[in-house]
Amino acid sequence: MAIKDPENTLIMDTTQGRVVIELRPDLAPKHVERIKQLAREKFYDGIVFHRVIEGFMAQTGCPKGTGTGGSQYANLP
Repeated sequence: MAIKDPENTLIMDTTQGRVVIELRPDLAPKHVERIKQLAREKFYDGIVFHRVIEGFMAQTGCPKGTGTGGSQYANLP
């Protein structure tokens, strides 16, 4: 698979396979920078998907595994 924009591509290897996410700095520049910062800091390593609705979406990023936690950084506007 060819990656169009490596600088704005997030690759997650899970126990169920690889997930490739194309980040959109043109739509959410602050959020993309925060995700990249947290990924570089390994914040997401080992974090579970706390909510999965088959055929619709999967949510992750909560260190508590419940959807109620976050990083040490303030929320972005």
